[in-house]
Amino acid sequence: MVFVDGVRTPFGKAGPKGMYAETRADDMVVKVIRELMRRQPNLPPERIDEVAVAATTQIGDQGLTIGRTAALLAGLPKSVPGFAIDRMCAGAMTSVTTTAGSIAFGAYDFVIAGGIEHMGNHPMGEGVDPNPRFVSDKLVDPSAMVMGSTAENLHDRYPAITKERADAYAARSQQRYEAAANAGRIAADLAPVATRSSEYGWGLATADEPPRPGTTVETLYGLKTPFRPHGRVTPGNAAGLNDGATGCLIAEEDSARELGLSVGMRLVGYSFAGVEPEVMGAGPVPATEKALHRAGLSIEDIGLFEINEAFAVQVLAFLDHFGIAEDDPRVNPWGGAIACGHPLASSGVRLMTQLSRHFAENPDVRYGITTMCIGFGMGGTVIWENPHYNGGTHKGGTQ
Repeated sequence: MVFVDGVRTPFGKAGPKGMYAETRADDMVVKVIRELMRRQPNLPPERIDEVAVAATTQIGDQGLTIGRTAALLAGLPKSVPGFAIDRMCAGAMTSVTTTAGSIAFGAYDFVIAGGIEHMGNHPMGEGVDPNPRFVSDKLVDPSAMVMGSTAENLHDRYPAITKERADAYAARSQQRYEAAANAGRIAADLAPVATRSSEYGWGLATADEPPRPGTTVETLYGLKTPFRPHGRVTPGNAAGLNDGATGCLIAEEDSARELGLSVGMRLVGYSFAGVEPEVMGAGPVPATEKALHRAGLSIEDIGLFEINEAFAVQVLAFLDHFGIAEDDPRVNPWGGAIACGHPLASSGVRLMTQLSRHFAENPDVRYGITTMCIGFGMGGTVIWENPHYNGGTHKGGTQ
């Protein structure tokens, strides 16, 4: 299976003042699907075999089997089916891995996979009814229900990961994102979205709303710790509450080449793993170990990393485990979710799209990974191969 191309909406801040406050979630998915098809004029719409769209909160304007409804709204032929999927933060990642398996089985040739989260319309946990036995039977600690509290728990488990280290990592993410945006790299992935405001009228979203240019460790120092008095997790070293949609086109490789479509990367393997829900941020570690083992690779074979930055402590726990420096240029070269945002179910495809861009710029790297922690105690990792690999000897470029 190959990754052909990916796009996303600009990410917005959730809430009444965010740029998508009066924009429907399904219309954001429609924009992504239309932009993907616009970029692939050689692909007849009727050749799309499936549309898989993830959402964590599957109600309201991101419910009703959103993969199918968004496909219809986007103007794809009525013969194109679709479905919805949920794995919390790894929804879009699971949309890709699930349909990639179907491509490998021979059931599909072309799939649009992605995710949406309008956290302004649908805050995380809206409408859910957690079984009281989780707490009464002591199946999980009550902190497992609050993602920020699980990040504080991760700081407890790894005391060497201090607030100072987390703030330094967060500032670096903002700075790398700012440099990439100024170089025009971020805009290439974005599908502009028409927005509506009853106060200001119509607008056009063309850039991410969450980034804070000029962020330094000093500006992060005094931020409040909302999840614990005198804690270590702040709005500065964690991703915010965001709105946004992503989508990608994946395909059976011979079919893609038959139509003259570009190939951004090839899927090597993937794994999901469970951890204690109280420290869900540790999930990428066993998921990555499992994926590498099954692929017959080691961490030394990986030349590029796109790690979702739900919290800085979660990324640092991963890097420390594998002996990778926290300022390693192979890790999130254009910054990450701490800067651009993390609209839950959509983020996995953002990671993939950026990794495919990195591959094109780094033909000396053979393998890369996209990895993320997942709410309620999981991690997911996908290993990709660079089709532009030229046999170079860059670290991660030999196997």
